[in-house]
Amino acid sequence: MIQTHASSNFDFLLNATPSQKLKDVAAKVYAGQRISFEDGVTLFKEADLAFVGTLANFIREKKNGNYVYFNHNFHVEPTNVCVYSCAFCSYSRLIKNREQGWELSVDQIMDIIKKYDNQAVTEVHITGGVVPKQDLNFYTTLFKEIKKHRPALHIKALTPVEFHYIFKKAKLTYEEGLKIMKDAGLDSLPGGGAEIFDKDIRDKIAGGKCSTEEWLSIHEIWHNMGHHSNATMLYGHIETFEHRIDHMERLRQLQDKTRGFNAFIPLKFRNKENEMAHVPEVSVIEDLRNYAISRIYLDNFQHIKAYWAMIGRNTAQLSLNFGTDDLDGTIDDTTKIYSMAGSEEQNPKLSTLQLVEMIKAVGRIPVERDTLYNIVKDYSICEVA
Repeated sequence: MIQTHASSNFDFLLNATPSQKLKDVAAKVYAGQRISFEDGVTLFKEADLAFVGTLANFIREKKNGNYVYFNHNFHVEPTNVCVYSCAFCSYSRLIKNREQGWELSVDQIMDIIKKYDNQAVTEVHITGGVVPKQDLNFYTTLFKEIKKHRPALHIKALTPVEFHYIFKKAKLTYEEGLKIMKDAGLDSLPGGGAEIFDKDIRDKIAGGKCSTEEWLSIHEIWHNMGHHSNATMLYGHIETFEHRIDHMERLRQLQDKTRGFNAFIPLKFRNKENEMAHVPEVSVIEDLRNYAISRIYLDNFQHIKAYWAMIGRNTAQLSLNFGTDDLDGTIDDTTKIYSMAGSEEQNPKLSTLQLVEMIKAVGRIPVERDTLYNIVKDYSICEVA
């Protein structure tokens, strides 16, 4: 049964829009019913920010109350040299231009890991370019070394793009390769490499990488092994609204089968220093609409994440009233993927206090989580140490 404040919001939406199609979508959302592909496209094409924001916030608070999650994490980027050349990417350097990049050894990565020995980090996020020498043996050795040094540190590592290349080179099936990685210490998968699932658009901006079907297959196999991952979507470039909904529809269908995705993370296309510099970036209003519609459409995803290092802390704050409930983590200036593409955060690093204050400033409750959304600390009942 819809609560009183929800009923008043529903009445407001009905009165605010002359569109019967939008009224029907709102009725579905407030009744807890799944919206269709056509409904999702309608929201993108016809609904204003206030309309989708009201619906998204209703779902967000129904699923996660007033909580906003973050974790203590840092990134390791083993290399920015890559065999692939994605048109949207400002980060990678082709192997022929490897003098402009970096390729870390296992020992160099372990030196980074050890820098955090006296800090309360719970997760290391490992992903980067694709190079032949960072192969199966490289990563299994690395994961084993991390677990030997710090067993409780959660390893969230490698996208299907990296796995596909590594397993193909090792002549392994996805099932065989993922089991080897799991046994070496891999705990979960990030959501990168999804880009956009439509084949024509994917071929134009990320041709040569693993296909949509291969990306989804790797996540499905990982989920069926009893583990979790995230999902992303690169938006705001040459795709249409239909392409965005198609992308979310494929994720929603897989989530129906496996329930293995923790969170969905919309990633904004940034146009600095890449082959798509001529494509203008979308506005903050479109960012917020995209977050909101993602929250509405992905009814079987528990969490929608606003990655503050990519969109900037101010937009991330705003998004907390448009469907998002997670801000990622402290990061500690350990990622260059988005700063090199022109994001607002050129040195992405936030302290626990800064994150807590950001969240409280918009009337939400800050909660530190681990990678799997187990609550570590609720800052409504304790202070920042």
